[in-house]
Amino acid sequence: MATFVIVHGGWGGGWEWTSVARKLRQHGHEVFTPTLTGLGERAHLGSGIGLSDHIEDVLAVLAFEELSDVVLCGQSYGGMVVTGVADRRPDAVRLLVYLDAFVPRDGQALADLAPAELIGPLVETAASRGDGRAPLPPALVMPEGLISEPRRASYLGRLQPHPIATMTEPLELSGDVEALPRAYVRCTGKDEVDPFAVFAARARNEGWLYREIDTPHDLQLFDPDGTAALLHELATAQA
Repeated sequence: MATFVIVHGGWGGGWEWTSVARKLRQHGHEVFTPTLTGLGERAHLGSGIGLSDHIEDVLAVLAFEELSDVVLCGQSYGGMVVTGVADRRPDAVRLLVYLDAFVPRDGQALADLAPAELIGPLVETAASRGDGRAPLPPALVMPEGLISEPRRASYLGRLQPHPIATMTEPLELSGDVEALPRAYVRCTGKDEVDPFAVFAARARNEGWLYREIDTPHDLQLFDPDGTAALLHELATAQA
């Protein structure tokens, strides 16, 4: 069986992946869902947190848990983090999985990849707050009716302002990540313009393992069973 390390997206935390982790453990897998510094239960920690700090968070999990042959997964913003981790520790990674995630190249920041109409206001909000963090913008708030209202309220109530420097710091890559087996999972249940379509297209053009799941962007929330089954299948395909 596989060892999974799953890195959450912006504003979230490892708690988002608890249901998926339980399902994967039922398949016999080992699963780690670290929360990045400044978010979730670690929201009280740190100031001036950048992308490098989040990469170090996950590198520390690999080191202190003595992990190897890992299926390293990143969802959304987490794609920035796992790219940096895999580039620094390719020896520890069996398969790199992007879950409807950003896929940066050397020298790119998330601000270079996300829509300018989203990033600009986030930077302004973080500056006006004075703490370098930006709450989830209204445009990204989950609308009512997709899941039960108690679950929606619980989810939104646990999101934390995100450290903006993690979105503006460029990622420095050696290129070692390019030699790793990679997979991309695209969420197709979205009505709006999909900023992740370009990364899905890159994955298909470069011959990565490619899968689709009919959910909105936060697949772990909308279909934890299907997400776990898909990750189990990918890990088995790469074994």
